[in-house]
Amino acid sequence: MPRNPIPSPIRTTPDDQGFATAEAAVTLPALMAVLAVSVGVVVSVGAQLRCVDAARVGARAAARGDTDATVRAATVAVAPRGARVTISRRGDKIEVRVQASVLATRVLPAVQVGGLAVAESESR
Repeated sequence: MPRNPIPSPIRTTPDDQGFATAEAAVTLPALMAVLAVSVGVVVSVGAQLRCVDAARVGARAAARGDTDATVRAATVAVAPRGARVTISRRGDKIEVRVQASVLATRVLPAVQVGGLAVAESESR
């Protein structure tokens, strides 16, 4: 019976040396870019949800008949830092709009997010 030969170690030629280093040098920046974009998306979605929640809080407060200063304070407490709050009243309808500029990473540009809530006044 013939014996199975022991596989010889892989031999590299001088041209093959360093190929893993070159691949890593190309792959790592691409992975970092994907990571930066992923973090940016997560931060932006979180800020968007906070804007929507803040607008809802403000609309509920305004529907109860709270003053604009109280509505603004309640809205700003929930909104992302630096958010702009706009309260408008048209008849029995109260509209609260929250807008914010989110800078997730230093690499990506700022993203504009916002939320809008409309409620009907309960005090007629």
